[in-house]
Amino acid sequence: MSMKLYELAGADSNRRFSPYCWRVKYAIAHKGITPETDFIRFTEKSAIAHSGSPTVPVIDDGDTSVSDSFEIAKYLDEAYPDAPKLMGSDVAIGQARLIESWANTQIMAVIFRMIILDIFEGLDEGDKEYFRETREKRVGSKLEEFQKYDDEQIQTLFNNLTPVRMMLKTQPFLSGDTPGYADYILMGCFMFARASSTKKFLKDDDSVNEWYENMLDMYDGLGRKVKVS
Repeated sequence: MSMKLYELAGADSNRRFSPYCWRVKYAIAHKGITPETDFIRFTEKSAIAHSGSPTVPVIDDGDTSVSDSFEIAKYLDEAYPDAPKLMGSDVAIGQARLIESWANTQIMAVIFRMIILDIFEGLDEGDKEYFRETREKRVGSKLEEFQKYDDEQIQTLFNNLTPVRMMLKTQPFLSGDTPGYADYILMGCFMFARASSTKKFLKDDDSVNEWYENMLDMYDGLGRKVKVS
């Protein structure tokens, strides 16, 4: 039985913008698996009710359903031990957890503030009220007041990427000589931006941008196939 991945989609069903789903898409490709894909929208969750999770990503692998991007990555290593490892050891899992916490708070949170209205505008009409209500409650202001895309915010993102820039001086990927789940965690943040907005986030001469371009080319150009704004 083939694997199925459930993703989040915008008004255009080909616009798959969830950063967590992109982490899983790269992780599945890393394992050499081509899944069947299906999509849900924020207010259409019946398709994943069987998983017990209210949010994507969710994978169905035979009779097994797994939710949460990090738990899916761990599952893939356990269920497909002969395929290339995503993390490979308890130590690597712990290190990837740190990367996840850093990426969520220092990278994705900054990008989210830069594109929140772009995300909103790309949503299906049935999702817009839900998104506005829940996100305005989360950020404590109107979307229009919260969004900030300017030189200061771009510089904040640049500064927060300093640890990556330092790593890339000695190795081509966060995980070493080849990409691993740590790379896919960060790449999910940038795919979130790529699928949601036409805004520019990285300078052309930044080593992080070189890493990003290389990641877009991975797995037969997986990242370049995304529906972009």
